[in-house]
Amino acid sequence: MPVDFLTPEQERRYGRMTENPTPEQLARYFWLDDRDHHLIAQHRGDHNQLGLAIQLGTVRFLGTFLDDPTDVPLSVARYVTHQLQMANPSVLEQYCTATRWWDHQAEIREIYGYCDFSGQPQHFELVRWLYHRAWLTAERPSVLFDLTTARCVAQKILLPGVTTLARLIAQTRARASTRLWRLLAQVPHATQHQQLDQLLTATVSSRQTELDRLRHPPIHLTSTGMVEGLERLAAIRAYGGTTWDFSRIPVGRLQALARYAAAAKAQAILRMPAERQRATLVAFAAVFAMTAQDDVLELFDHWMTELLAKSQRQGKRARLRTIRDLDSAARQLREACTLLLNDQTPSADLRATIFAQIPAAALIEAIRVVDSLTRQPDDNLYYTELFSHYHGIRRFLPQMFKMIDFEANAGAQTILDAWRFLRDSEGTKKIPWDQAPVTGMTASWRKVVYDEHDQIQRRAYTFWVLTRLHEALRRHDLFVIPSERYSDPRAQLLQGRAWEAVRPQILRTLDRTMEAERELGDLGNKLNAAYQDTVERWPQNTDVRIDTVGGKSRVVLTALDKLEEPSSLQTLRKHMQSLLPRIDLPELLLEVNSWTRFTEAFTHFSESQSRVEDLTTSVCAVLIAEACNIGLEPVVQRDSPALTPDRLTWVEQHYFRAETLTQANNKLVEYHSRLPLATTWGLGEVASADGLRFITPVQSMHAGPNPKYFGTGRGVTYYNFVSDQFTGLNGLVIPGTIRDSLYLLDLLLGQQTVLQPQEIMTDTAGYNDIIFGLFGLLGYQFSPRLADIGESRLWRVDPEADYGPLNDLARHRCHPERIVPNWPDMLRVAGSLKLGTVTASRLIRTLQRDGRPTTLGRAIGEVGRMYKTIYLLNYLNDPAYRRRILTQLNRGESRHSLARAVCYGKRGELHQRYREGQEDQLSALGFVVNAIILWNTRYMSTAWQNLQSHGQILDQADVTRLSPLGYDHINMVGRYSFTLPEDIAHGDLRPLNPGRIDDFPR
Repeated sequence: MPVDFLTPEQERRYGRMTENPTPEQLARYFWLDDRDHHLIAQHRGDHNQLGLAIQLGTVRFLGTFLDDPTDVPLSVARYVTHQLQMANPSVLEQYCTATRWWDHQAEIREIYGYCDFSGQPQHFELVRWLYHRAWLTAERPSVLFDLTTARCVAQKILLPGVTTLARLIAQTRARASTRLWRLLAQVPHATQHQQLDQLLTATVSSRQTELDRLRHPPIHLTSTGMVEGLERLAAIRAYGGTTWDFSRIPVGRLQALARYAAAAKAQAILRMPAERQRATLVAFAAVFAMTAQDDVLELFDHWMTELLAKSQRQGKRARLRTIRDLDSAARQLREACTLLLNDQTPSADLRATIFAQIPAAALIEAIRVVDSLTRQPDDNLYYTELFSHYHGIRRFLPQMFKMIDFEANAGAQTILDAWRFLRDSEGTKKIPWDQAPVTGMTASWRKVVYDEHDQIQRRAYTFWVLTRLHEALRRHDLFVIPSERYSDPRAQLLQGRAWEAVRPQILRTLDRTMEAERELGDLGNKLNAAYQDTVERWPQNTDVRIDTVGGKSRVVLTALDKLEEPSSLQTLRKHMQSLLPRIDLPELLLEVNSWTRFTEAFTHFSESQSRVEDLTTSVCAVLIAEACNIGLEPVVQRDSPALTPDRLTWVEQHYFRAETLTQANNKLVEYHSRLPLATTWGLGEVASADGLRFITPVQSMHAGPNPKYFGTGRGVTYYNFVSDQFTGLNGLVIPGTIRDSLYLLDLLLGQQTVLQPQEIMTDTAGYNDIIFGLFGLLGYQFSPRLADIGESRLWRVDPEADYGPLNDLARHRCHPERIVPNWPDMLRVAGSLKLGTVTASRLIRTLQRDGRPTTLGRAIGEVGRMYKTIYLLNYLNDPAYRRRILTQLNRGESRHSLARAVCYGKRGELHQRYREGQEDQLSALGFVVNAIILWNTRYMSTAWQNLQSHGQILDQADVTRLSPLGYDHINMVGRYSFTLPEDIAHGDLRPLNPGRIDDFPR
């Protein structure tokens, strides 16, 4: 039962004031009310009154009394002294020498109701709360330590010694874990236990255990891959996980244990005590029965997408081969039509005249050729090529019928009926095919599904069902239960009592009310004010004009001129770069860690909180290997215990995962946000999102095609979130280049740094009314750069309002009557997104089906049109606003250039096969880029201060245009030494390059 989970920093800060409280903290904990003043006034002497007041504020702030009551920051003493109307806080020095100050502590305890940590019933209630928290969640002990400390402060329970509290948390977590293992081990019967034990047995031929084989999904986007995925699903289900009762087990604990089983080596699980080992295998069998099903559906989604694209390519090539026959038939029909349209041709002899030049048989054949070689304008499928893959589908379809049980919402019930009919027809000839569900079948499909005798063709009907099934899965109209990736987003929305319980909190957080008319009135007023402001400034706004094209008015916006760089900026940038010391990338990471202690965020995957000597070096080496895309071999040093192959592999497997990378990155962002130079670039209120593309030359299910970025191959997009301080806040890996905007809210709502951006900027692609509406409901400003603003529409609420030159543009009217009845559901959607019960990317797909929004989606879109119009008017009205958006997007693109320079190995291609590996590697890349930005910013700040100290007068406008993205002074290739000079390791900075400061022109 380890209790050494606290970092030295946590131990140092526990129960002490290590830094000045913020003004908000002073006002909250050290402000004295009438009751406090009455108690203080009963004591004589300024030193007694001041000391008592400070002890009172200290116990409120820290939850405990200080061993030395006078050991507080001067700002605290001054704040209390001012309230007591004393002249000088120095009288506090007499407090400990002239007073029995511990009597004051007893007095505060009695009057204000503070109790000892061991006092009852408070201690029992605290332990019960802690146990329930440890039982229901998989939170780390350090998190529980902070939460318990906060609860003690709130409940007026005096904090014990740091070791006492740490030991209590460790004991409580051990009790909860022991109970979890016992209950899970009791779930299967004896035969199933024997089957589970076989998961850890390695085969002689491959030396691979069944656990190793089953925890990795198939990677081949073929029918063979589908067969492998279904066989894997059947093998995992055979252990019985879908039949077990887990009603007594918290879902979070079960999933955490399954994640460990998926990452740990089989040998590590074999070394566990029997009860814990069985519990781990039970969790794996239960959770992966759901995960494996999701993997099959994801593979089916990618395979169908590839099959349809391949059939289209084959069909287009086949059409090109028949173009000569089509030309010949078309020419004959043209000649016939020419005679038909000729006014000189006698009407009575029309047919005879035509047939004299073109025989009737030739016309009939020409019509047949045209009919066979041409397609309907709205027909985008090539049926002959598609149907040629029927034998591949038959390899897995019977097994898919047995293994996957779909559910549907009302809009997809007809698709589900068709799927079930096809399933029931498998292996029998008694199914009446004339009763097959065909609701929703288009005319082009009917032509190929029905033969000349009006009979349904099984092959064509199968493909029709599969294409509709594929579409419904992508819209989440079809779903499976249970599932993480293919569940019903509507069921994840807050409902019933759960929504009623959190609704007041959500309304306060979003600054919303349930009164739709009032909300819409305020929004309409803002829209009208934006129109009026734009109209007033229109005569002076020379960048915008309105042209009439085809009888329609459209906006023409003059592009922004390139922002010239003054000579002072060029000089400043050149000298700033010359002052930066040269450094190797490994040393840079070690130095940044000496400032931020980010390696403390990398904790062992298991619950042992295992640490090893010189873990910092190992973590930095793995970061270099992942971010630079070079693998572990170049950073291995066999004479260094921290850099041996086995040590690095062990660290990579047990310490690197999304959770630890996120926490470490948060440390960098927090440290960087406090640097003065960073605050000149921005305050963290603005962020932008953009995609960085990576080719994946290996077989990977989590990769997609896009010729523009990946040529003939496949790849992924690292969609990342960049603050106005240049730091990366969050990132997601998306197969191919699926519409980035679908994931924009996922990025925003999922980021956990201290920066909380309120305005989000993106490039032109991928915005729509629903996204504007969701951003507006959540209180964020969505600001895309508009390259096609001439195609944008302006919307109005008041049809009678006069907007002068904008009247023709503002001819589209919003419909508040669509919003009012749906307002409660719109707030419920916003609340669910805010609390994370539903994923934004999946929800957006359900709100719009093939461009046709649902009723709720239409209502959100109506609100979005109002927010979008306000944004468009401001965009047209203010060139500085447009410049700010462009500047932020350029920062993101420049950051991508730095990321490319870091990720130089293997030609910048991603060789990870599985989504988890891709996410971890690209998160490591984003982390190292942030470390470079932090290092650059701090040394640039030092250079900035040195220039000023030497009498240089710097233009603030030039400073704000500096960038921490330079890397010419950083060696990333060929040299990996993981040692730091002793003074640098203790926090000192390297000297700037000598002889350069005096070169700066005065």
